[in-house]
Amino acid sequence: MEKLKCLGIGCSPRVKGNTSILLERSMEGAEQAGAECETIYLRSYKFSPCIACEGCNRHGQCIVKDDMQEIYEKLLWADRIILAAPIFSMGINAMGKALIDRGQRFWATKYVLHQPVAERPQGPERRGILLSASGTNLPGIFDCAIRGIKYYYKMLDIKYSGEYCYSKVDAKGEILSRPEALEQVFNAGQELASR
Repeated sequence: MEKLKCLGIGCSPRVKGNTSILLERSMEGAEQAGAECETIYLRSYKFSPCIACEGCNRHGQCIVKDDMQEIYEKLLWADRIILAAPIFSMGINAMGKALIDRGQRFWATKYVLHQPVAERPQGPERRGILLSASGTNLPGIFDCAIRGIKYYYKMLDIKYSGEYCYSKVDAKGEILSRPEALEQVFNAGQELASR
């Protein structure tokens, strides 16, 4: 049986930040469950926000030629996605939001051209989760991020399988003092990568 392919996407600009630590731990769980894993960090790629040119409405392809083209291929490769993004100003951080907005090509494929986003005649159901951390614990602090990721996964034909969000985690690496969170995301990665 072919291994499930699990893609981890780190959206934080901060190296070894809290969401990056959560992502690493979750991917360890997925790998232990037998998945073929790859982790990318958006800070290592050069791409612009969506320019609303509507070029993708013609063929379902983004006409902006930057590093997002490589990320698109990885998104289509994955059976499972673990997206980790911090909260900035009550919403998903800018790099994460730019990733979602550049997903417009998938929206155009699905809703304008009425074509499948990813050709998977025999493949497993695609699934994904969200990992997030916030420095505050204001009411509804994760609501916008969760809504945005649910929309993004729907565009990609990925079943949203839940969120793992931790508030009052601000200083770099502070999540390491929350062993229950690290265990929870490890188990989430394991479960996600299990058929």
